[in-house]
Amino acid sequence: MAENKHLEQADQEVVDKAVGFWNAYGKKLSIGIVALVVLVGGYWAYGYFVQGPQEKKASEEIFMAESYFRKDSFNLALNGNAGTPGFLKVISKYDGTKTANLARLYAGECYLQLGEFQKAIDNLEKFKSAGAKQVEAKAEGLLGDAYAELKKNDEAITHYKKAGTLFPDDQAISSEYLFRGALLSEMSGKNDQAIELYQLLKDKYPRTDKGFVVDKYLARLGVVR
Repeated sequence: MAENKHLEQADQEVVDKAVGFWNAYGKKLSIGIVALVVLVGGYWAYGYFVQGPQEKKASEEIFMAESYFRKDSFNLALNGNAGTPGFLKVISKYDGTKTANLARLYAGECYLQLGEFQKAIDNLEKFKSAGAKQVEAKAEGLLGDAYAELKKNDEAITHYKKAGTLFPDDQAISSEYLFRGALLSEMSGKNDQAIELYQLLKDKYPRTDKGFVVDKYLARLGVVR
């Protein structure tokens, strides 16, 4: 019994450590064409004169927050100081820009590191990866971590499984999150789901760190091959 408890504690440490067409005739058609030109021109002008400069300013202002983040100064990265804005200021000041979107990912991880798990989820769920699967996988893994910390195991497992299957080329990320999903499934008494995820890890990523040890986890669930 003590051995099982020790194993559960060790496993928990692993879990804890990751967007018309219309018909018209004659004069109406001419009016429609003019309106379309104005619309397109306005959209171009907005992008060139407003959004472009906003992106530039945002990317300049996020620089120090990223520097704090790399130094593990998560509170400073989030909130900034008297001289430099943090990720939260970039999000509010430049909402709608690509940089503000990226700041949401950073903010989510900062909140996770600071133990504010619901705020982490709120920011991570608003982040849009724009088709960058590797970044999306990372965001999904962070969501899994945050939900796991809140003991919302079903949600955590869903995000871990997604993180482990979004970008197979990154074997380290994929194997890590498949393992976390499998382990949390096992700890939740969902042995069939755990076996499925452990086996997926074993089949796809046998030469990763988690792939080298997965057999013992399958064996304790009665799967020996």
